[in-house]
Parts: sequence; C-alpha cells; structure tokens
Amino acid sequence: MAHEHKLAIFQGLVKFKSNTQKIWGVLIFLTIVTIIEVALGIVKPEALMAKFLGMKMLNWIFIILTIVKAYYITWDFMHMRDETKALRRMVVWTAIFLILYLIYILLQEGGYVFDVYDNGYIKKDF
Repeated sequence: MAHEHKLAIFQGLVKFKSNTQKIWGVLIFLTIVTIIEVALGIVKPEALMAKFLGMKMLNWIFIILTIVKAYYITWDFMHMRDETKALRRMVVWTAIFLILYLIYILLQEGGYVFDVYDNGYIKKDF
C-alpha cells in the first residue's frame, strides 16, 4: 500500500495535482520570501527602522520571514507533514527547548560580560 502525500499548502488554500507541482510551488514561495528579505536588506526602508520591543521593525520582519521559511522547508521538503503527530511534536518541542536554552546561555554570558566592562572587574570566579 503506497503512502499518499498531502498535496496542499497554506492550510489547504493552494492544492496541487502531483508531488512535483507541490515541490515547485513551495520552492517558488520560498524564493519569493527570500527575494523580499534580500530587497529589504538592501533598501532598508526608513519606516522599518523604528524600534519595537527593543529591536528594529526590520529585524522583526527578518526573524518572522526566516521562521516562515524554516517551517515550510521542514514541513514540506523534510516531509514532516506526513509524519505522526508524536514525531512532529518531538522534533518541534526539542527545537524550542534548545533555542530557549541557548537564549538563556546568551543572556547569562552577556550579562556577565556587561558587568565586567561596566564595573571593571570579574564578579564571578569559576
């Protein structure tokens, strides 16, 4: 019994007749998102240089578009859509916990380095 892949993207809004068409559709979508990222990186619109939550709006747009691309690469090209719910959750939750842990390490070390430069001495000696 052959396993049939789901041939729709964008929550079923776009449907394809074959896997080849779907691959090309996702590739075209990813290409468009990349072109938008590159164009924004070159032009750097002044309107997007305003700060939001401590970071420029342009940086937030880059982060969001990168997450969208990572989602579609994983979901369609790595065939996560066709895996069991348990495996998908395992992969996603592992990545989320890893990212949160790396952010924690970055904040801890960044705070330490800031204190060294700010106070002029090493506060903690391991």
